[in-house]
Amino acid sequence: MAGHDELTTPSAWVERWATLVLKGRVLDLACGAGRHSRLFLSRGCEVIAVDRAPHAIPGARFIQADLEDGSPWPLPGERFQGIVVANYLHRPLFPLLEESLAPGGILIYETFMQGNERYGKPSNPAFLLQPGELWRAFAGLHVVAFEQGLAAQPKPAMIQRLCAERR
Repeated sequence: MAGHDELTTPSAWVERWATLVLKGRVLDLACGAGRHSRLFLSRGCEVIAVDRAPHAIPGARFIQADLEDGSPWPLPGERFQGIVVANYLHRPLFPLLEESLAPGGILIYETFMQGNERYGKPSNPAFLLQPGELWRAFAGLHVVAFEQGLAAQPKPAMIQRLCAERR
């Protein structure tokens, strides 16, 4: 399995729903090497990329921040037309993500869920969504699309995906 930093191709889920973000600022949270940052940059968006490890993503504003160590949210008061999160789960951020989404903004979220332990890592239940958890966590948004279950690509894994809009 490729590590988070080794992924270079945008997720098909993110590519599919990126078309709903027509312009504006996009937050790529836990961006890794920037596969989704590059996708949104190529679409003419202003990208703010955040990750714990330092990365150079040409064209993006990069913020190095550990989102799990109790430090303050690195983007207080900032709003985004798009927020993308892939292969990352830290539940305390859910309210901050919803609050950071501008009116008309799109949240695109995709990560592992319960049952993934049969296919590899992550296998710790703390890092696996419960069935329907993203839908419930972002109940204040209008759900555009939701999927959960076994995904074959890029490798077999139990995945949960949400695309939602702040109305």
